[in-house]
Amino acid sequence: MAKYGEGDARWIVQERADGTNVHNWHWAERDCLEWSRARLSSLLAGLPVLSGEGGLTLRTATLDKLDGEAYVNIRKGKVIPGYELSLTLSWEAEETTETGVAKVSGAAEVPYLADENADEDPELRVTVRGEDGPLARRAKDAFLARGKPLVLEKIREYVAAMANGGPAKDELDSKKTPTKTAGAAGGTAAAPAPAAKKEEAPAVKEKKAKEKEKEGFKTIEMTEKFYCRSKDIYEILMDENRWKGFTQSNARISREVGGQFSLFDGSITGVNEELTEGKLIVQKWRFGSWPDGVHSTVRLVFDEPESGVTVINLKQTDVPEEDRYGNSTVVENTERGWRELIFQRIRGVFGFGI
Repeated sequence: MAKYGEGDARWIVQERADGTNVHNWHWAERDCLEWSRARLSSLLAGLPVLSGEGGLTLRTATLDKLDGEAYVNIRKGKVIPGYELSLTLSWEAEETTETGVAKVSGAAEVPYLADENADEDPELRVTVRGEDGPLARRAKDAFLARGKPLVLEKIREYVAAMANGGPAKDELDSKKTPTKTAGAAGGTAAAPAPAAKKEEAPAVKEKKAKEKEKEGFKTIEMTEKFYCRSKDIYEILMDENRWKGFTQSNARISREVGGQFSLFDGSITGVNEELTEGKLIVQKWRFGSWPDGVHSTVRLVFDEPESGVTVINLKQTDVPEEDRYGNSTVVENTERGWRELIFQRIRGVFGFGI
């Protein structure tokens, strides 16, 4: 990623005598590092995590460090955020017992927060300052369980704010063309109102409504071939221990219709809708970064055209074109994930390669 101020000169706006970048035609860069420091501090500092549950009080304290760079590029109202940051957040805990109050503190570190990974939660490391006693271990575990999701939620708010223009958002909103209003009294006469449109039949309305609901969604289809029996690869896809093995990540998978599953450390979640051993898997399936309430449907059909050879036909419908942060690489990343992180790894780990 190019550093702030080091972009191609052909695309960076030069200062005009009147200081105007007309209609934002040229790329205009805005340094967002100090804005990011203030925004992340307001989002992350002083968050209550535990308020006396089990005698333990836990909260975040201050944003101790923010290093890196952050900026937004703007052209004709289009916003392209750029940032590579690392941050350290301190936390404090108190335990009240019969003998008094004991205190411990620590830090939560995000070593790499970048625009290229905007659709994924960053790594968050939790450490304790001082001796590693019972209270320190209890506070650390509590922060991992309750504080980590809270911090990541606030970081997602920052990512969304950067996608909307960061400190330049108000400026962008003020430059939007105002809606034309009717002429003042004494002006030209208003145009006659258009004739009323013919009422559409209910069936036509329903069809159009369904089509409109699907705007902004895509379908992924692929065919993959493996040297194995269909029941073998079905078993791999439905067994959480094998998932943990070939993905090197945590997984929880129910083998029952209506049961839930969680893959890649909780990044993907869903529900089993249809299961036929060695033949069919149908699931409701979503990424955590997708807009709330959005689920795709994954359909895996297993075919064994000859003994020892299995063909999987995958169809995933209702995949959103954008995630909740405005990133438009959802379809591409999902398709690549199936190929590279699931199917290719199964071939490599279990020896089913072609």
